[in-house]
Amino acid sequence: MKLFYILILACYSTILHSQEMASISGQITDKQQQSVYNVNVYIKELKKGIYTDKDGNYKFSQISSADYTIIISAIGFESQIRAIHLSSNQAIRLDIVLQEKVNQLQSVEIIGRKEKSYKNTRSFIGSKTEMALKDVPQAVSYATKELILDQGVTRIGDIVKNFSGVNQNTFYDDIIIRGFRINGSSNTQLLNGMRTSTGFWKQPLVNYLERVEVLKGPASALAGNASPGGVVNRVTKKPLDIKRNSMSFSTGSNNTVRALGDFTGPLNDEKSLLYRINIGYEDAGSFRDLQFDKNIVIAPSISFLPSDKTQLNFDLIYNSSKSRLDRGQSVFKGDLYSAPISLSLSSANDYLNEETYVMTMALNHQFSDNFSFSSSYIRTGYDEDLLEHRSANAYAVNASGEDISDKVAMQVFQRKRKRYIDNLSSFLNYKTNTGALNHNIILGYDYAQQEMPPGGSQLQASGYLNADGTNALNINSAEQFLKDKDKYMLDKNGNPVPNIPHFDLTDRVGSQQLKNMNKYIYKIREFGPDFYNSHGIYVQDNISWKKFKALLGLRYDNYTDKINYKQTDESNVKQHAYLPRIGITYTATKNINLYGTYLQGYEPQMASNMDSTLGGPFDPLESNMIEFGSKTTWFDGKLSGTIALYKIQQKNSLYQKPNSDDLQQIGKEESKGIELDLSGRILDNWNVTASYAYNNSNITEDENGNSSNLQKPNTPKHQGNIWTRYNITNGVFANFGLGMGTNFLTERILQQNSDQTIPRYTLLDAALYYKINNFTLQLNINNISNKEHWVGGYDYIRLFPGTPRNWLLTMGYAF
Repeated sequence: MKLFYILILACYSTILHSQEMASISGQITDKQQQSVYNVNVYIKELKKGIYTDKDGNYKFSQISSADYTIIISAIGFESQIRAIHLSSNQAIRLDIVLQEKVNQLQSVEIIGRKEKSYKNTRSFIGSKTEMALKDVPQAVSYATKELILDQGVTRIGDIVKNFSGVNQNTFYDDIIIRGFRINGSSNTQLLNGMRTSTGFWKQPLVNYLERVEVLKGPASALAGNASPGGVVNRVTKKPLDIKRNSMSFSTGSNNTVRALGDFTGPLNDEKSLLYRINIGYEDAGSFRDLQFDKNIVIAPSISFLPSDKTQLNFDLIYNSSKSRLDRGQSVFKGDLYSAPISLSLSSANDYLNEETYVMTMALNHQFSDNFSFSSSYIRTGYDEDLLEHRSANAYAVNASGEDISDKVAMQVFQRKRKRYIDNLSSFLNYKTNTGALNHNIILGYDYAQQEMPPGGSQLQASGYLNADGTNALNINSAEQFLKDKDKYMLDKNGNPVPNIPHFDLTDRVGSQQLKNMNKYIYKIREFGPDFYNSHGIYVQDNISWKKFKALLGLRYDNYTDKINYKQTDESNVKQHAYLPRIGITYTATKNINLYGTYLQGYEPQMASNMDSTLGGPFDPLESNMIEFGSKTTWFDGKLSGTIALYKIQQKNSLYQKPNSDDLQQIGKEESKGIELDLSGRILDNWNVTASYAYNNSNITEDENGNSSNLQKPNTPKHQGNIWTRYNITNGVFANFGLGMGTNFLTERILQQNSDQTIPRYTLLDAALYYKINNFTLQLNINNISNKEHWVGGYDYIRLFPGTPRNWLLTMGYAF
C-alpha cells in the first residue's frame, strides 16, 4: 500500500514538474533590427516582469501552462500587448520589433534618452520640440552620459574637448565657441532649453546630467540673448518608469574622493508618478597650491503623468561649494616657463563659498492630436561669499617706476553678493497641412529677468600707500610715478610701498602664508542692486515637403536694463531686436542630409558693462551667421557624422583696454571655418567619438576702423580629438574594456595686439574597464605623457595651466 502511494506521489510530482518547465523567451529589437536594452517584459497574470539584457534578450522559466498577457514597454517606444497560450513543457519564442514613439508633447525632456552609446539621435535644442538631429539645419555637438562616464570627467571644461570648435578659456565656467566667449554668469547658457546661470568662478559637478550639447551659431531666434558662437545646453536626467539605481565611489590624484548616486523608478503601480534623485559628494585637492573643492549636489526630479495628454515635471538642483578662487599662474616677466604650473597667488586666508539652486517646473498638455500647449518656469538663485588675495594684473614697480620681473603687485577682494534669475517660456504648437506642405507651427512668449538685490558689495585693497600712509594710490605709468613721486610712501631703496605686500615669485611659500589684513586700506565697491528683464515673442514653422524641410522663424526681443536700480536717479536703458531664422534641409539619400541656414543674433550688454565707470553703457552685440553642411549615418545608423562650413560676423564686441579696467567697443569681428564631428558605434562593443575644427577668427575692424590679422584671444586655428572604447566579449579577457583618446590645440594668443602666446599641445588619455554582473571597476589615466600645457589665460600674470598626469579609480554598482 505504501508503495502505491509513493508511485502516485511520484507521478504527481512528475506532472507538476513538467508543467513548471514551460518557458517564454525572445529578443527585442527596433525597426533597424538593433537590439534594445532594458525593455520591460511583463506577464500581467503572474505580476512578474524582467528587463532585456544588453543584447535585447529575455527569458521566463518554469511557468505553468495557462493563458497569459505579455506587456512590452520601453522608454521612447510604443508599448505592445501580446496574448499567448502556454502548454505544458512548451518553450515559446516571442520576438518583438518595437516602433519608435515621437512624443510631440515635450518642450523639455520628461522621459529619458533610450540610447546607450556615444550617439544621440533626438534633441529639443534645435526647435523647442523634439526633433531628429539630422533634420536640425545647424551643427550640434554633444556628449552623452555614457561618454562622460567612460572618460571619468566631472566638469564642463573637460567635456568640451570632445566638441569641434569649442575650448576652455580659463579655469572658470568659461569657454570659447567658434572664437566667441560664453560663461556661466552671462545667463546665456541653457538648462533643458531654458536660460539660466551656473555662477562663474567654479564649474559645477555634472553627475545629474543626461548629456551636454552645443548648438553652434547664434540661438537668439529661439532663446533671445545668446552668443554668436553658440549655446551650451545642459540636459538633466529625468525620471524613468523602471527601477534603476546606481552608486559609484572614486579616489585618485590630488587627494580626490568622490561619491555619486543615481536612483529612479515609479512611485505607484500605475507608473503615473515617477522620481529620480542624483546626489554627489566631492572632496578634492588640486595640483595648484592651496586650491581645493568641496561640493555637495542634490538633484531630485519628479514627473507626474495623470493621462496620456498631460505631463508635469519638477526639477531641483542644489549645489553647495566650498573652495578657493584660483586666479591663475604668474611667471617671471616675459618667460612662460620660469615658474612652476602649480604656483598660485592665493593666501591661506582666502575662501570662496557658493550656494546655487536651480528649480524648474514644466507643464505640457495636448488638446488634440494636432494642438498642444507647453509652459516651463525656471528659477535660479546664487549666493557668493568671497575673500581672495590676487594679482593686480601688473608686476610690482621699483624706484624708477619700472616693472620688477620677479614680484607681482597684489590686491585683496572681500565680497558678498546674491543673484536671482527667473525665466518663463510658454508656447502653442499646432500641426496642420496646406496642400502638399506639412506644418508644425509654434507661437511662443518668453520672459526673463535677473536681479542683484541691495547689499552686494566689495571691500577692495590695492595700489601703493601715499606719503603719510593714510590712503592708497595707483601707479598707471613710470612717467606718472616719477612726476608724482613725492606723493608716495617710499622704502629705504626708494621703491613705493605697496598697500598689499607683493607676491615674491622667488619665495612662493612665504608669500602664501596667512596675512594680517587689518593693515590694509580698503575702498568700497558696490555690486548691485541691478535689475534687467526681457520679453520675447516668436513664431516658428517647421515645414515638410517631399525630401525638403524648412525651419523658418522670427523673434522680437525687448530688453530693459535699470541703471542705478532702486536709487533716486534710476533710469532705463532699452534695447530691442528683430531676429529672423531660415534653415533648409534636403534628404539626399537615406543616409545623407544636406542643410543650409541663415541666422541673426543679438546680445545686450549686461548691467555690469553698463557701468559708466567702465566706459558704458554700450550698444548691444549684433551678429549673423551663414552655415552649410551635411549630416550622415553609417553602419545601419549606429554612427553619425556632421560636417559644417560657417561664417559668423559680429559688431560692438567689448574688450578690456590694456593696463586698465575700462572696456572698449571693437568695431567688427569675423569667424569662419570648417568643423567635423563623429559619434556612435562601429560595432556593438566599439564606441567612438571624434572631432576636428579649423577656425579663422579675427577683428576685421577695430574702434579706429583698422583691420587685425591676429587670431582672436584663446582661439586655436586647429583643434581636434578622438576617444574610443572597445569592450572584449570573448576569451580570457571577456568583461574587460579599453579606452583611449587624444586631443590637441594649436598655439593661441592671450590678448589682442600682444605677443604673449601659449603653445600648442597634444594630450593622451587612457582607461581600463572591468564589468561583471552589476559591478564595474574603472581606471582613468589622463595626460599620460605628463605634458606641460595651458588651457587658456589672459596674460603672463593670469595663466591657466592644464592638469599634469593624473589618475582616477572608480568602483560602481547598479541595482
